[in-house]
Amino acid sequence: MKLNVNGKEYEAAAPDDMPLLWVLRDILGLTGTKFGCGMAQCGACTVHVDGQAVRSCVTPAASVQGHAVKTIEGLSAPGLSAIQRAWIEEDVVQCGYCQPGQIMAAAALLAARPHPSDADIDNAMSANLCRCGTYLRIRAAVRRAAELAGRTA
Repeated sequence: MKLNVNGKEYEAAAPDDMPLLWVLRDILGLTGTKFGCGMAQCGACTVHVDGQAVRSCVTPAASVQGHAVKTIEGLSAPGLSAIQRAWIEEDVVQCGYCQPGQIMAAAALLAARPHPSDADIDNAMSANLCRCGTYLRIRAAVRRAAELAGRTA
């Protein structure tokens, strides 16, 4: 199957029903997207498909053919994005395992709502779990990313 991931075309020899997560990690070698629960419940595997946040652990790879997939690796090209800079400035990361999914969910939110309210942030991020409980820092980082993006736009 042919996939467009992070702006590059890939040919992936995978069964049509193979979850996108495993195609990204095991076939394409893009290991930034994490496996969490395998049931679309935790958000660790969040990627963008045509700009929308989706759970790659339950998305059949064949269903994204002809669509643009973006992973955490593609978010930072050619340098750190505003959201990644904000994550560093707000010292969000504790263990870090959920952070690629958190960042991808936040990036989708900011693309849809460049200046979200706290309620918008809480609503958009509520489906992404953080075992370390850095939710207040995540909210602060999303607000900070909106500020940073506003200055650079």
